[in-house]
Amino acid sequence: MKALDTNVLVRLLTGDDTAALERVEALLRAAEERDETFRVTDLVLLELLWVLRSSYRLDRDKILDTIDALLDAPALAFQSTAGVNQFLAIGRATNLDLADILIGLNARQQGCETTHTLDKKAAQSELFEEIP
Repeated sequence: MKALDTNVLVRLLTGDDTAALERVEALLRAAEERDETFRVTDLVLLELLWVLRSSYRLDRDKILDTIDALLDAPALAFQSTAGVNQFLAIGRATNLDLADILIGLNARQQGCETTHTLDKKAAQSELFEEIP
């Protein structure tokens, strides 16, 4: 299996570089035809959240809808589909920072009971514990 870099997903989602978009779409079509998938790691997902928010100024709902749509792409295999679904559910149910949700869930998936933080807002989530 091969993985995708964040810039590949950015081109796919924004279409802001036509030549790059055509290359990405051709790559994904070819993978679908061969019944192959590309891994989308949690680190790439984290960077994608940051790029969509900071560079493309997408709002929270649009970012969540975009990530949700990526789950349906046949050529994409997320590091943890269940984790992404949890991320989307928490993201829609709370106002916790999206990156914090992903960080907390990733730690849980790795067997951590909590993530210590100095962030008061993050500490309101069961995924985090504020350092006193």
